[in-house]
Formats: sequence, C-alpha cells, structure tokens
Amino acid sequence: MADSIPLKDPAHPSGPVKVKKYTVRVDRDLCIGAATCIAIAPQMYVLDNEAKAVVINTADLQDDAAIIDGARGCPVAAIFIDDENGKRIYPQ
Repeated sequence: MADSIPLKDPAHPSGPVKVKKYTVRVDRDLCIGAATCIAIAPQMYVLDNEAKAVVINTADLQDDAAIIDGARGCPVAAIFIDDENGKRIYPQ
C-alpha cells in the first residue's frame, strides 16, 4: 500500500515537508492513527500501512485553515506546523 500513496515528499513521508507557506511534520511516535487529520484535511493526509499520517501530494490544494485545523484535531498533538519564518504555529 505504501508504494501506491502519492506522497508530497517520498523521502520524508511524515515530514518535515513544505506545504504552501508552512513546514509540516507528523511525529510518527506520537501518531495513533486516529485519522481526525484526514477527516478535517483530506487533501493533506492519508494513513500509511503502519497507520501513521503522511502528507500527500495534493497538500498544496488544501486551504490554510484546514491545514492548521487538521493539526488541531489530532487527539495526541502529533502534527507540528511552523510558518515560513520557522515560528511554531501549532502546537504552541
């Protein structure tokens, strides 16, 4: 299954990866595969074959609010988002 996922950055499927003006990273040790991020930002994430969130190649199509809301929706705060200056947006 992992080979068929259209990843934004195949070398770093969970990031850090640039999405629009953000740098996004999913902490694979924290991620529990709840898929809330996918429900909120479906153009941004999918679960890989280990049930960990990965950033897909349609991420740049996701609107900015959903990018941040997807991270906020994670029940274990496994998604980290920094702005273009490296300032942490979420979690703060």
